[in-house]
Amino acid sequence: MQNRIEHLDDIINEAKALPAAVTAVVDAGERHVLEAAHQAAAAGLIEPLLIGRREDIEPLMRELGGDYPILDAATPELAAELGVQAVTDGRAKLLMKGHLHTAEFLHPIIAKLRRAPRVSHVFIAEIESYSKLLFITDAAINITPDLETKKQILQNAIDLARLLGNAQPKAAALSAIEVVNPAIASTVDSACLAKMAERGQIRHALVDGPLAFDNAISAESARIKGINSPVSGEVDILLTPDLVSGNILYKDLEYLAGARFAGIVLGASVPVVLTSRADPEAVRLASLALARVAHHRGECPNEE
Repeated sequence: MQNRIEHLDDIINEAKALPAAVTAVVDAGERHVLEAAHQAAAAGLIEPLLIGRREDIEPLMRELGGDYPILDAATPELAAELGVQAVTDGRAKLLMKGHLHTAEFLHPIIAKLRRAPRVSHVFIAEIESYSKLLFITDAAINITPDLETKKQILQNAIDLARLLGNAQPKAAALSAIEVVNPAIASTVDSACLAKMAERGQIRHALVDGPLAFDNAISAESARIKGINSPVSGEVDILLTPDLVSGNILYKDLEYLAGARFAGIVLGASVPVVLTSRADPEAVRLASLALARVAHHRGECPNEE
């Protein structure tokens, strides 16, 4: 087991100590995308390989002062295909989403680079009021996951937590309440996931559910409600019932609680960064740093 990551700054510092990784920036001909890639390159995190319409990219690159290789692609779909090809050819170690739609970006990744049963997204939050990093999944890709999909999403997050040095993360399968109610399907799924972890169908984690958000985060809340859970107050991973609830939780923590975030897509042969034009620079850089560290640790699992 490699050394444990305790803070987002640990991820950034570890990434900066590694050689910059060639990163295919797919559909790069937009200012916010190129600024993010340029800033990450200046920080020593990546070597951008820009993919998109050359006539859109070159003027922006001159304004920013960068000088990176370009793969000309007339359409976003072709840019996505070329990004995947750069990975399969060994020219790129990471993928970063540019200006194209997420579905266009992910389609060739899922078709050609998927190595896990399901591709999913994980946000890692650092919150001043909580004692450890908090993984939130899935707030970006899987819209209304069924039980089997939730199992795969959770396993992806567990595997990332272990890669970052947490040998047995504690996971909460969230719902609105902490008891099974057949009228609320997520409570049934959550209880099944907890039992699946007991029986070894979900590996290397303590999983409990259903738990409401307060019961997962606060041991005192769980005590008041009479919940005896090894996860309450110590949770590392929050599995949300669906994309909508996960996305709302992520944005609530960012905008109202001042949380810092990094996020990547898991389940492909390389880490994938989904950037948003609304993301601040710190989130973009932390996400690329997380992708770099995850890739390196995945390639060198026994390094300390």
